[in-house]
Amino acid sequence: MERVPILKIGDILLVSIQIDMEDQTALQLQEDLADRIVATGCHGVVIDISALDIVDSFVGRTLASIASISKVLDADTVVVGMRPAVAITLVELGLSLPGIRTALNVELGMELLARQRSEDVDDPFGEDEDDPETPVVPTP
Repeated sequence: MERVPILKIGDILLVSIQIDMEDQTALQLQEDLADRIVATGCHGVVIDISALDIVDSFVGRTLASIASISKVLDADTVVVGMRPAVAITLVELGLSLPGIRTALNVELGMELLARQRSEDVDDPFGEDEDDPETPVVPTP
């Protein structure tokens, strides 16, 4: 069984899928990626699927699982390079891939994660200073 390489670029793990994603390969990627997130402490994952001509329902669900696992481990996921036929297939299969953000290419995906991370650092609790509903707790 072939393994999908996982590269570390700064605070981001880059996964470039260049092989046909059989079920066992997808499951192995899910496990390998979770291990690498924990080992490196990275806060972002970019999954490049530009080489995939087709994505079946199992691989689509596995991508959604990878995003969920990554989020629990404090890493955001962006899927990049999705071909129109793959997007159409996923929609037809009823897989909206909740929790997964998308970008057209690796560069835009990395920018999206960097922007998301800087917003998280600026406002770690997701509070909006202009929102009157957000309670302001004075510091002693």
